[in-house]
Amino acid sequence: MENQLSKIGDKTTCPVAIIIKKEKVLMGLRHYTPDKWKTISVWTIPGGRCDSGETLENTLRREVEEETGINDLKILKYLGEVSGSKSGDIVPLFVCNTEQEARLIEPEKFSEWRWFSIKEYPENFINPAALNLIKKYLVNENK
Repeated sequence: MENQLSKIGDKTTCPVAIIIKKEKVLMGLRHYTPDKWKTISVWTIPGGRCDSGETLENTLRREVEEETGINDLKILKYLGEVSGSKSGDIVPLFVCNTEQEARLIEPEKFSEWRWFSIKEYPENFINPAALNLIKKYLVNENK
């Protein structure tokens, strides 16, 4: 996992944090606009685009704190990567946990943060491939 976290990303690299607490995953309802992608509201997990020269770990920690206020992120496992919803993007997924609660830091982008159990995922999740990896991980962890 360390070699994944120390990778330098670029503008197409968008690491995300699968933050798990009490067998639930933190998701936010994100409202995109045409200047960022397209007009759409979807559930997503915290994370985002690497700045030039930034490692995946630094991006992950920065984006999670910017979006949720969580700054005690514990990165536990590299889960893999999927193609992003935006063409050309790569999304590395990391399993994390926290003792903190998410706060609505960017109300212009998100309307809420919510913990979802393994059985209640929202239908309009931004990336079906990422959601499949998350579900598979949680099912295996809870056997």
